[in-house]
Amino acid sequence: MEKQQLISVKSFSADELRKWQLKLLDILVYFRDFCESHNLRFYLAAGTCIGAVRHHGFIPWDDDLDVQMPRKDFEKLFELWERDADKSRFRCERTDESKCVKFQMGLARSMDTTCIFDHSVDMDICQGLKIDIEFLDGVPNEKWKRKINEIVSKLFALLRAERVPNRKSKAVEIMSKVLLTLFPTHRIRYKVSRMLEKYLMRYDFDGDYEYVRYLSTDLRRKCLYDKAVYLDFEGYKMPVPVGYDEYLRDQYGDYTQLPPESKRKPITDNIFFYDLDHSYLNYKGIYYCVKK
Repeated sequence: MEKQQLISVKSFSADELRKWQLKLLDILVYFRDFCESHNLRFYLAAGTCIGAVRHHGFIPWDDDLDVQMPRKDFEKLFELWERDADKSRFRCERTDESKCVKFQMGLARSMDTTCIFDHSVDMDICQGLKIDIEFLDGVPNEKWKRKINEIVSKLFALLRAERVPNRKSKAVEIMSKVLLTLFPTHRIRYKVSRMLEKYLMRYDFDGDYEYVRYLSTDLRRKCLYDKAVYLDFEGYKMPVPVGYDEYLRDQYGDYTQLPPESKRKPITDNIFFYDLDHSYLNYKGIYYCVKK
C-alpha cells in the first residue's frame, strides 16, 4: 500500500467534529452505566473534566475523552467486562502478553466505528473509536522513593505502549528510541513492564499515602478523590473528583477562562483512516492488517 497522508481532526468541519464527539459520548455513557452497575469508581479527567465543569459537556474543540480509576477498580474492570459487557458493541482492552494496543492505559472502544492510528495499522486489535482509561496509584511518602517511583512509571509507560510518545521533546524522542532498542520484542517489553507495574501497584490508591498520580504526571492530593460529585455532561450526570477545582488549577491554571483562540483546536493528528458510520471490521486487509 502506498504511504498515505495522515488525517488530523483539526481538518474536520464543525459537524464532523460534533459527530465524532457524540460517538465518544456513546462509549462514555455505556462505560458509566457498566461501572455503576458493578460498583466501580471512576472520574472524568483532564480536558473531559474541564468540559464538565466549564461547558457542561465537551470542550467545543475537544476530540478525546479521558477517565481515571483507582487501580483496584481498573483491574476489576477488565475481568468484569470480559464476563458481563456487551462485547458486540464495546470492547475494553489493554496491552497483555499476546498483544500491544500501543497505549499504556486501558481503552474502551466502540465496535461500530473505525479509527485506525498510524502506529496500529498492522495490528489485529479493535480499531474503533476510543476513550482512555487511566489508572491511579498511590505515591510513596518519602521523597527519595517518589523519585524512584517517577522513573519506574516513565519506563513502564514507554515499554507498555511500545512507541515513542507523541508531542515530546527531541531528547525524549531519542532516549525513548534507545530504550525500545534495548528491549527489542513485545515479549521482553511486556515482561519487564509487568515487573515495573507490580512495583507501582505496591502503593495502593486506598493506602496511607498523601498523594496519588497517573504514571509520571504531577502528584495530586489523594483527598481530592475522596468521593465523586456528579456534574452535567451532555445531558448525563457524570462523576468528577470532589476536589476537581484544585485538581484542574494544579494542572491547567485558571481553567475557568478560555485559552487563546489560537489554541482552541483538536490535538489528534495521527489518524491513518476513520469511518464514524461503519465498523473497523469492514476494513481488515484494506486499511489495517494489510501485511501478511
